[in-house]
Amino acid sequence: MIRPFLVTAAVVTLCQGLSAAAPLADSKPNIILVMTDDQGYGPVGRHGHPWIQTPNLDALYDQSTRFTRMLVAPTCAPTRSALMTGRHPMQNGVTHTILERERMTLDATTLPQVLGQAGYRSGIFGKWHLGDEDEYQPQNRGFDEAFIHGAGGIGQAYDCSCADAPGNKYFDPVLRHNGKFVQTDGYCTDLFFDAALGWIKKQHDQKQPFFAYIVTNAPHSPFIAPAKNAKRFTDLGFTDDQAGFYGMIENIDENVGKLLAKMEQWNLEKDTLLIFMSDNGMTGGGSGRGNQPMGTLADGTLMRPYNAGMKGLKGSVDEGGCRVPFFVRWDGHVAAGQDVDRIAAHLDVFPTLVALAGGTPPQGQVEGRSLLPLIENPQADWEDRYLFTHKGRWKTDEEPNESQWKNFSVRNQRFRLVEGKALYDMQADPGQKTNVIDQHPEVVQAMRDAYDTWWKKTRPMMVNETAPMSKTRPFHVAFERQKQDQGIPSWQPPRL
Repeated sequence: MIRPFLVTAAVVTLCQGLSAAAPLADSKPNIILVMTDDQGYGPVGRHGHPWIQTPNLDALYDQSTRFTRMLVAPTCAPTRSALMTGRHPMQNGVTHTILERERMTLDATTLPQVLGQAGYRSGIFGKWHLGDEDEYQPQNRGFDEAFIHGAGGIGQAYDCSCADAPGNKYFDPVLRHNGKFVQTDGYCTDLFFDAALGWIKKQHDQKQPFFAYIVTNAPHSPFIAPAKNAKRFTDLGFTDDQAGFYGMIENIDENVGKLLAKMEQWNLEKDTLLIFMSDNGMTGGGSGRGNQPMGTLADGTLMRPYNAGMKGLKGSVDEGGCRVPFFVRWDGHVAAGQDVDRIAAHLDVFPTLVALAGGTPPQGQVEGRSLLPLIENPQADWEDRYLFTHKGRWKTDEEPNESQWKNFSVRNQRFRLVEGKALYDMQADPGQKTNVIDQHPEVVQAMRDAYDTWWKKTRPMMVNETAPMSKTRPFHVAFERQKQDQGIPSWQPPRL
């Protein structure tokens, strides 16, 4: 029998995980979590991509335990809320990426708050996207250091509270540093990694356990990469958007290389766990569509979009919209070169990191499972479960129950049920080419019943659905006030 993936099982599940993975549980490593925006699973060399150059991610892949079926939300803010709370995004009130529905409920206890109780200091560098109003900001949700942009992307602004500093660009952006705006000099991804490295060095020098959350806005649109990264692709015939998308990923790879080098230089490799992941499936905007060639290599090879043979892109409840890289590296503690093929999810990250840190999870909140047993032993006993995905994004003021049976999927180890209309055997047919719904009516019914139970529990927790649309943009208001009263000082990058 497959147990539905419900909050009521979370405490038992976590305790089982702590017991099974005693060598890692309560081991208290430093933690660095790098998450990119809209990259997805495909654009990594080691994932079979035929022409992208990611030597540093490839090296990290080789040094890591890899979860080959890490499943997250189809869009960004929902995944971020699951990481911060250990439960499904909709149980955090996050049912969209804008329109006040990206704000993570203030009733949730966050990951940095729990880690803080275990003696950690936490820093975020990049994209928060869980509310731009002050009470929702990361420096008020447990982070000791916050170096972020606003909204869901640099320069974004919507007719609601979700808006970045006015007129912001990827180069020389105005960023918010611990609640105060600063003028930077450089490219956004480089800035986020440099700020993180400076803070990491400070914590290391003080022998302070830390959690560094490095969250790039790249390769999200607009697709703007440093000229040196984009030029390789424009020279090969790519459009500007495509060159920007892939150039941003290769720039991320360079920054991962810098991070790995500094970890070695500062002797952090033996006491620091490093995770790399993305927040949702690959975007179709800059990555190319279908099988249309985008450029040509010198040997005449056509460069086509690559998504590891999966169906769906960002925004889809199919595998390609939800599957992301998940590399876990800790030299001397986590085995290099091993794969875990069990399904895992965004909401498992919280209990995993809390277990590592020896923290106490908030009672009744955590829906995910600690992944430590599988990191220790990919063949460990692991009860199958259902994972529920919903795209959300119904119209403002629309009753969510009208969308219950639209844009959803249910996943267990073997099957994915999509909108109740198609069932795919993901082990025999990972590309979702053959609908086998007529062959497994009992599976379909069990999945629908479990999903219905989960939805009825979750619907009352969608706390933003009746929130009035804000008439102000908090980042705009705060920026203009600071500019008038104090000015916008230049940010001084750390010496590395």
